[in-house]
Amino acid sequence: MPRRHYNGLKTAALFGAMWAVLLGLYAVVGGGNRSLFVVFAALGLLGTAYGYWNSDKIAIRSMRAYPVSELEAPAMYRIVRELSTAARQPMPRLYLSPTDAPNAFATGRNPRNAAVCCTEGILDLLTERELRGVLGHELMHVYNRDILTSSVAAAVAGLITSFAQFLMFFGGGGDRDRGGNPLAALALALLAPVAAMLVQLAISRTREYDADEDGARLTGDPLALASALRKLEAGTQRAPLPQDRDLVDVSHLMIANPFRGAGMGRMFATHPPMGDRIARLEAMAGPYGGGAYGGAPGGPQVSPPLY
Repeated sequence: MPRRHYNGLKTAALFGAMWAVLLGLYAVVGGGNRSLFVVFAALGLLGTAYGYWNSDKIAIRSMRAYPVSELEAPAMYRIVRELSTAARQPMPRLYLSPTDAPNAFATGRNPRNAAVCCTEGILDLLTERELRGVLGHELMHVYNRDILTSSVAAAVAGLITSFAQFLMFFGGGGDRDRGGNPLAALALALLAPVAAMLVQLAISRTREYDADEDGARLTGDPLALASALRKLEAGTQRAPLPQDRDLVDVSHLMIANPFRGAGMGRMFATHPPMGDRIARLEAMAGPYGGGAYGGAPGGPQVSPPLY
């Protein structure tokens, strides 16, 4: 039996940690000038709401992607139509990004406003079976409402940063009135945004694990996704995306880290280590390479390997 990883419970616990940091900061700010804080918080929330509502347009524009017809991308259309039908969800819009960097992402605030994008590089790199595993992963990001989850995480992190900026520039008046420690307040103001960022990144990693596992259940073929991830790990190193601002902002949506040599530790990564993801998928497949996931009853059947 595959090991249970409780990704949803971990996400809830991480949100709890973010709220704890937020409440701690609020206690320090106390009776200070709250009107200035409200301005900081409102601007952050408005920016997050705009990003959430327009997430599909922002990501598609960043990748310079264009809509494709079924005639132009028959395999992509066939796979997405089959999987969305099996999941009883509407067919998303499909896009192709003109880059050799192999990657894919899905975005949109709900299944009716979803978009799935593949790069030309990933279509050249993967077999149809592997592409099916990748597209199952991407569709589950939409069905699991991961754009909403990441937007809420960004909003809470933004509030934490607003509190910290308020504390840094205007002071926590209530804290001084109660004879609080200003050095402790300063340390909290400096460390809280870092803590919020780390938790936000951890939430992103748990959602990737969830999309891997749920996508493998949707396709009934965890080994196809595991094989695709192996190729993508090497492919993104050979042909990375340029690290410009627009691409960095949407990189967390992609199935694989699109940049070469991020130079940051594991705690600062938006994606879990590929080795861990592959190991989990192989465990789902069982010791004989198929296990209970060789084809879900009543769901999509696994086509023979193309390699």
